[in-house]
Amino acid sequence: MDYKKVELTEGSIYKITSLGSRDKLLETEGTFKGFINIGVDETGLLIELNKNHGDMAGKIRIVPLHVILLIDVLDAKTNSKIDDSKEMSHYVG
Repeated sequence: MDYKKVELTEGSIYKITSLGSRDKLLETEGTFKGFINIGVDETGLLIELNKNHGDMAGKIRIVPLHVILLIDVLDAKTNSKIDDSKEMSHYVG
């Protein structure tokens, strides 16, 4: 694995430890489905919960970025999206 190019990719399985209530940590394990905007200035991760979450398995959890303490990569998928950043992003004429 090229650690210089690690990125969150859709379909990968992650275990996320984040701040929960008061003195508790919240563990979220499942498949990364993408990012979502929460309000104006906040972004979150969309995680489809796996069987470790019991009755919640298959549900989507939104984990706000500002509460994430660590992310364990359990199964990384390669990024199948084309890198558009190499194309010209403005008009020259």
